[in-house]
Amino acid sequence: MEERIVVETKGLSIGYVLKGGKQKVVHDCLDLQLFAGEVTCLLGLNGAGKSTLLRTLCGFQPPLGGAIRLMGQPLTSYSQSKFSLTVGVVLTEKTNAGGITVYELVSLGRHPYTGFFGQLKKQDREIIEQSLEAVGIAHKASNYVSELSDGERQKVMIAKTLAQQCPIILLDEPTAFLDVTSRIETMALLHRLSVEQQKAILLSTHDLDLAIQMADRLWLQEKGKAMGCGTPEDLIMSGAFESFFGKEGIVFDAKTGKLNIEMDSSPIGVEGDADTAYWVGNALVRNGYHPSQVKEGQWNICCEGAQKLIVTLPDGTVKMCKTVEDLMKILKAC
Repeated sequence: MEERIVVETKGLSIGYVLKGGKQKVVHDCLDLQLFAGEVTCLLGLNGAGKSTLLRTLCGFQPPLGGAIRLMGQPLTSYSQSKFSLTVGVVLTEKTNAGGITVYELVSLGRHPYTGFFGQLKKQDREIIEQSLEAVGIAHKASNYVSELSDGERQKVMIAKTLAQQCPIILLDEPTAFLDVTSRIETMALLHRLSVEQQKAILLSTHDLDLAIQMADRLWLQEKGKAMGCGTPEDLIMSGAFESFFGKEGIVFDAKTGKLNIEMDSSPIGVEGDADTAYWVGNALVRNGYHPSQVKEGQWNICCEGAQKLIVTLPDGTVKMCKTVEDLMKILKAC
């Protein structure tokens, strides 16, 4: 199926106009594309300009240069009402709408169609109910927003955006206030909605692990560098992550997809059962060791199971361990 571009920028420059008309450029020369049916995650360190980019794409602040096109039309050609029918926005701030019900909050998504004082028609109510069902929060429709958990509130805000029936959804750190389970649920929900409803979804996040696991594409943003764009796997294998996130003392491990402390220790070979080897490697990294391929003349660990770790020392001595804790004791004692 041919990819459909719904957002495109050409030579986009983002930033601020200071007093006296002087411009502060945060990032420039941005040529970006968002596709229908995909989730794109925007990653970058604090101060990279992620929120500035999102606000510019939303039209909340003007670009300093270049062009933005939505659905093939210049952003500047959109009226406020037309924009509301095209782009749904979910911001970082916690929802302070505790005095209304979940249903009432989601119904606000229909205002671009009904007007602020418009009456909800049968079709509007059906769309609201479908939006509540889509995010799995329909059973809370009559609850007050103040009664919900942070994760449930985020689902309600997404349902409100779905009720707008927009082809594009932009979210600024939607998982910022959520626990681990709620973050996974939210990302899985967004990915499912992008596929089922063919929406283009862009979200900024600091959650590197989840972005690598669940995003169709990534935008890697850092001041002074061209934006890195592509699938997570292509960016990892091309070395882009090391360039964007590798700092002094911190390295990106392409094997695990995680940022780790740089280690000066000699490598320790790890092989065997995949699950056991992964967690043994995790413990090695945490304790300052460097997991690698098995080679003669170095420490090697053969993981035959969770309770059978065979350690071979550089001199050929073999030791058996039943737990990772015992393994660490042997390493630290030598």
